[in-house]
Amino acid sequence: MSRLPVRPRPLSDLERAVLEHVLSADFAGASALRSQLDRTEVVAPWAPGSASVNLRVREPVHHAAMSAELVPVDAHVHDQSGEYIGELLVWTDRGATLAALEYSWITDEMPGSLPHVDQVMVSVR
Repeated sequence: MSRLPVRPRPLSDLERAVLEHVLSADFAGASALRSQLDRTEVVAPWAPGSASVNLRVREPVHHAAMSAELVPVDAHVHDQSGEYIGELLVWTDRGATLAALEYSWITDEMPGSLPHVDQVMVSVR
C-alpha cells in the first residue's frame, strides 16, 4: 500500500469524517473500528499528492474481529452531477485495526483530496 512514510500525524477533519461515514454502515466489527478513530494516525501517503493514506492505531486499542482485511462496505463516490467517479476502500490489519484509507478513482486525473461525505453513498456488501 504505502510508499512514502512520514512523521505520524492525526487524521485530518476530512479523513476522520470520511472514515466515520464509511464505518457508519452496520457490519460485523464496525463498532470496534469506529472506536479506534480517536487513536488513529496517518503514517504515509501512497504517492505524492495522493488522498490515499496508510493508517496506524496507537495502543491500547479494541481490536475488531473481522475475517477479511477489506471492510465489507461499498462506498461509491459521485460528483455534483451524480456521475460515479470512484470509491473508497478501508483496509484493516488482519481484520483487527484500521490500516489504510484508499481513494480509487476512474477519472483521468488523480483527485487531490478525499471527497466530501455528501458525495459518498455507503452500503454494506
